[in-house]
Amino acid sequence: MTLAVRVPEGLSARVPAEQCGPGLDRGAVRLLVSRGTEVSHHTFAELPRLLRAGDVLVVNTSPTLAAAVDGMVGHARVVVHFSTRGDDGRWALELRDPDGKGTTRARTGGPAGTEVRLPGGVRLVLEEALSGLSGRLWWARVSAGAVGGLLREHGRPIRYSYTERDQSLSVYQTVFALPGTDGEGSAEMPSAARPFTTRLVAELVSRGVQFAPITLHTGVASAEAHEPPYPERFAVPEASARLINAVRAGDGRVVAVGTTAVRAVESAAGADGVVRAAEGWTDLVVTPERGVRAVDGLLTGLHEPEASHLLMLEAVAGRAAVERGYEEAVRGLYLWHEFGDVHLVLPEKSPHTQHCFSNCW
Repeated sequence: MTLAVRVPEGLSARVPAEQCGPGLDRGAVRLLVSRGTEVSHHTFAELPRLLRAGDVLVVNTSPTLAAAVDGMVGHARVVVHFSTRGDDGRWALELRDPDGKGTTRARTGGPAGTEVRLPGGVRLVLEEALSGLSGRLWWARVSAGAVGGLLREHGRPIRYSYTERDQSLSVYQTVFALPGTDGEGSAEMPSAARPFTTRLVAELVSRGVQFAPITLHTGVASAEAHEPPYPERFAVPEASARLINAVRAGDGRVVAVGTTAVRAVESAAGADGVVRAAEGWTDLVVTPERGVRAVDGLLTGLHEPEASHLLMLEAVAGRAAVERGYEEAVRGLYLWHEFGDVHLVLPEKSPHTQHCFSNCW
């Protein structure tokens, strides 16, 4: 979907909230709450009072990788954004041009056979473009050694031109991130969870809100092209599936923290709405036509009006609610992107009634 709102350039969050003033932590962001077309304005610290005992938050435990590495193609400098490791050992990645300001701009991918020289004598060779996409992402073979070691020694977090400066990798880790095995993690932060602190998690638990961990290793975003997501590796453990089903059987609400959590849970949900333990690759794209089967609400960042993520938001909340929420976000000068403010979408009615309605679209 494309929203009929224009986001002013000045509404991009350029630095993390905790760097905006003394005494602030990463939870010092604003929270827009939508219940249908009804909108209210809060701080993120109010989240425990907006949820209720018996609700469950589905959180992504994927750690963020230092996935940007400088390289050379011939005599030209490039930046490699490592995205996703395939089952055959190859990596899906994007080559970008440095823009002279510490960030990058889009670059035409390929051709096959292009060799990129990386630090430490590592080389990679582009083999084929990912099918169904614009040619931006390519499968590449890395010459030797584990990519995980390369990223730890020479990588830095991916960042885009709307941010002010490079940040340490710890800035891009969420409180839910768990260490991955070599090379496993997300190319970009599952940013909806960034405002959570250990103190806020403790308060939520003390109020009876539960947590269901899942893992989805997200690839690089399409900051310019707004392409739909491509296949990503995910896992929904048995304990989380059981918890989600128990909440759905009662009066609680299943609230996904981020679009990655929605994609993982919906990939594990059957047509009957029952979530079963699952792992592997998911190519699911959640759209209004498909609807949602297990998720009642969503906590998410603010996405560009053309972003494919908005189709997922429309599937959860409905088009009118999304349009109303974004109009209020622009009017209220909310901040966009990974360091910005967040949007909580809650069901207007009984969540189990809403599931039926969503599946009938």
